Amino acid sequence: MKPLKVALLGCGVVGSQVIRLLHEQADDLAARVGAPLELAGVAVRRLGRKRDVEVDPALLTTDAEALVARDDVDIVVEVIGGIEPARGLIVSALSRGKSVVTANKALLAEDGATLHEAARAGNGDLYFEASVAGAIPLLRPLRESLAGDHVNRVLGIVNGTTNYILDKMDSTGASFTDALEEAQTLGYAEADPTADVEGFDAAAKAAILAGLAFHSRVTAADVHREGITEITATDVASAKAMGYVIKLLAICARSDDGRSFGVRVHPAMIPRTHPLAGVREAYNAVFVEAESAGQLMFYGKGAGGAPTASAVLGDLVAVARNRLAGTRGPEESTYADLNAHPMGETVTRLHMALDVADKPGVLARVAELFAKHDVSIQTVRQEGHGDDAQLVIVTHRATDAALTATLEGLRELDIVRAVAGVMRVEGDD
Repeated sequence: MKPLKVALLGCGVVGSQVIRLLHEQADDLAARVGAPLELAGVAVRRLGRKRDVEVDPALLTTDAEALVARDDVDIVVEVIGGIEPARGLIVSALSRGKSVVTANKALLAEDGATLHEAARAGNGDLYFEASVAGAIPLLRPLRESLAGDHVNRVLGIVNGTTNYILDKMDSTGASFTDALEEAQTLGYAEADPTADVEGFDAAAKAAILAGLAFHSRVTAADVHREGITEITATDVASAKAMGYVIKLLAICARSDDGRSFGVRVHPAMIPRTHPLAGVREAYNAVFVEAESAGQLMFYGKGAGGAPTASAVLGDLVAVARNRLAGTRGPEESTYADLNAHPMGETVTRLHMALDVADKPGVLARVAELFAKHDVSIQTVRQEGHGDDAQLVIVTHRATDAALTATLEGLRELDIVRAVAGVMRVEGDD
């Protein structure tokens, strides 16, 4: 059959692996699709740059707009990242009726609505499995396999860099700085790790997951975000002594009344008995909780050239089959139109350590303050005596606003010298 022509935007870590797989698996891909997949061109920034894969120089171009506009191009694969020029190129492709496969989580979280509307108007497919959790099949199960179910919660580790750092801090006692340097040396972290360690990458992925899970439009602006830069070796050791491990979690959850949802990314303590506690190094894992299906767990490599390219090729095969059949994949589903509620309304739990005066009545005054803000205490223990006296408290679940007010009140008590070790707790109630 006549080949389907593919334009590739970007030839970096992921793009070079896409080219490799297209070449090495050409016969298998043709059999699975029903027609050969043929590279029409590869858009790059610099023509003479050394690449990780051999590319026919005749395919290389610095004019991405012209490549996207070519009449013989059927499918566009975008792996350049960022907002622009990626957004303009994707919209241009979709408006011309081409199908698009993208791994661009930042763009989807910032302005996915524009891309979906362009796909609808141009009658083309927009697939983006590679935008979240690398090789792990996660978005298609949410969008298609669970389309007949009611998803209530998505909880997981979706950033390999931060998981590697926290895992090394836990297993070796390393400081955040030392663990980050090791991650950079091994290629798990960028020279500028801000997007990862400050939670921006995970927040973008959380927005995409929440949109699919709750059939509503969600952007990165809807996500409460905290990074891991303030986590110390002492925090990690304290959690370990209590039977917990600290992970950077993405949490998307419906409210109890089902009328809204919360999306948040922040470090949290989880019990070492929890399946997510065993997710080591740069791996990702995500729990999906649905009414009928129950708990589902997705685990695997969440980043890297080859794993991400695997997800890209899966989407490429899907959209190629659709084009041959004259059909389209599922469109964006936003019928529920739920709103993201603010973090203050989110129900969570806290762990905290209070340096207190060692004298009678301290615990009673602390408990009185908790009661004032309608926050109940699950566990409390006293450590040390005299100047080293400390109360370690874990709360029951309460709104984040109530917990924040409690913390502010504790800092104003004359019997509390310092509040430390403040960390949300997930997964064991």
